[in-house]
Amino acid sequence: MASLGRVLIIAGSDSGGGAGIQADIKTVTALGGYAATAVTAITVQNTLGVSAAYPVSSEVIVAQARAVLDDIGADVIKTGMLGGLDVVEAIARLLDDAGLPAVIDPVMAAKGGARLLADEAVGPLRDLLVPRAALLTPNAPEAEALTGLAVDTTDDLRRAGEALLRLGAGAVLMKGGHVPGERVVDILMTSYGEAVFEGERIDTRHTHGTGCTLASACATGLAQRLSLEAATARAWDYVHRAMLQAPGLGGGHGPLDHGWPLRGALGGRT
Repeated sequence: MASLGRVLIIAGSDSGGGAGIQADIKTVTALGGYAATAVTAITVQNTLGVSAAYPVSSEVIVAQARAVLDDIGADVIKTGMLGGLDVVEAIARLLDDAGLPAVIDPVMAAKGGARLLADEAVGPLRDLLVPRAALLTPNAPEAEALTGLAVDTTDDLRRAGEALLRLGAGAVLMKGGHVPGERVVDILMTSYGEAVFEGERIDTRHTHGTGCTLASACATGLAQRLSLEAATARAWDYVHRAMLQAPGLGGGHGPLDHGWPLRGALGGRT
């Protein structure tokens, strides 16, 4: 299994299947990796929004992760929804013990606006998890919360990314989906340079889980020993095509087509 690229996902469950653990598993599998999980919360949600969330204790979250690491192992750890302060602190300790590259998606709110990270956990996430991230994947609102800087333009994305690098992140993928404009610009930033990923903005309501999906796609590439830029480029293309081929489910923010690479291989629509 190690040759496939093993990704241990620590995140919340989305009953609608479009984001969270479900999107992560679909993404890792579609890209040829092996996904294992530690569930941090059970959410009650669909494309219309999150109506309830039930957190899992930090002890149980860590026990799930350690069970995976002690037997199956992992090449990369990817985190998403963590929920509370105690979970952030526990995951920081786990990352230190595991000694593995971590892709940190600093999930703070659902697409519909529901809070998924306690206010008291934002500072610890910045102080404890950002420095432990091999790759950090914030959107503009998350970058604002982590840096205190306004992020309204592409130049603002760069300034916030530089601040996050100074906080200790190994690399930062600054996501520009929330920045107004006809084109979407994401910027992969490291201490030695940057790579820009740019495309026409897709006019669609089917964007649920794009952040989870992109981070997990990056994690899969890194687990498969792709370079950071190659892993990000493949992830960006995967998400772009998954959005274009979204199945149109639900009455709100619909899910992507995570399975498009497999469907083509099986002779279905591409």
